[in-house]
Amino acid sequence: MAVLVTRPDTRGEQLTEALNKAGVAALHMPLFRISAGRELNELPNKLTQLKAGDFVFAVSPNAVEFAAETLRNTGFRWRQDLTYFAVGQSSAEYFCEQSEQAVHYPYAHENSEGLLALPQMRQLTGKTVLILRGNGGRELFPAQAAIRGAQVEIVECYQRVPVEYDPIEQTNLCQRSGINTIIATSGDILTRLTDFVPAGERDWLTQCRLVTSSWRVAKSAERAGWQKRQILIAPKADNATLVKMLAELAEK
Repeated sequence: MAVLVTRPDTRGEQLTEALNKAGVAALHMPLFRISAGRELNELPNKLTQLKAGDFVFAVSPNAVEFAAETLRNTGFRWRQDLTYFAVGQSSAEYFCEQSEQAVHYPYAHENSEGLLALPQMRQLTGKTVLILRGNGGRELFPAQAAIRGAQVEIVECYQRVPVEYDPIEQTNLCQRSGINTIIATSGDILTRLTDFVPAGERDWLTQCRLVTSSWRVAKSAERAGWQKRQILIAPKADNATLVKMLAELAEK
């Protein structure tokens, strides 16, 4: 088994290195690079304007990283009188580490649906929810938070910028490397992947096993041409879970 890692930044590099150390051949081809968001300078003021008891939600470790760096550089601290949330365990742990505050997350389902099912989210009238995220992304959580009565504020903390490759050259490299398994942990990555690979190589792409961490992305993959049997859904999106899953798969 040879795995293509599409996860961007150092987390993609770390995942590739961990897979190779575990005896699973892996190639890193990030489809995006992560850069600072265009609204980071608004973050200190938006945090200051929140009322005690308002909510702050970080979509990902990237959002936490850029937000925390901005606050450090401007002399601000994460407020102790706010309630903090993240979409999954890895993001929550990183948010807790950076903010030194307790961070809630949905244990059972680490996605927007799980977040919305938390008891704290049932009635949001009078609350302001500040969402720290990248450019684009799902609109389910902000839309539902508004329907439940919240005032929703969004800060673009990072941008996903497509990495430019020669599609034919990179696809040929993947084929020569024997890639038969691809990790695509988000809808944006899956869309970029299917748009990137030349049309003449679409059969090769959809015959590769696809590993994701979301039923939603899995359904998108089926619509893009993958057979259900070729799609594996990891219980979580963190690197340790993906390495364990793929190492066990390689041993079969």
